[in-house]
Amino acid sequence: MNALVQGMLRGEVPPPPVARLVGFDLVEASEGRSLFRMTTDPARHANPMGTVHGGVLCDLADAAMGVAIATTLAEGETFTTLELKINFLRPVWRAELRAEGVVVQRGRTVSLVECTVTDADGRLVARANSTCMTLRGEKAAGR
Repeated sequence: MNALVQGMLRGEVPPPPVARLVGFDLVEASEGRSLFRMTTDPARHANPMGTVHGGVLCDLADAAMGVAIATTLAEGETFTTLELKINFLRPVWRAELRAEGVVVQRGRTVSLVECTVTDADGRLVARANSTCMTLRGEKAAGR
């Protein structure tokens, strides 16, 4: 598993700023998988209708998918998201959410990752998928 993800799980690497901002936590990761948890708060996460804003659910799912693909990266590799799609399947207000990211297909360059977001009763809240591109060499270094 990727050293960065291992460090995050052990608490040696701080969570990314978006995790602190939105309020989700990485709780498990293994090769090609990740699990995040989040407690929603209407005072922080609501849209004008009072339900959890779709962007918050998308951030949670994106993080789960990102860590799932990151567990498969070799030394010197990074990735970027090419496409992200999410379906919202039920409204939530105050909820304990679980987001599980799973790598469906890991290609040399292009990979497919999925995420299911469920509530404490196991009901499906949202389903997302992401197409990711593995970067190597100068591209991985941002050049």
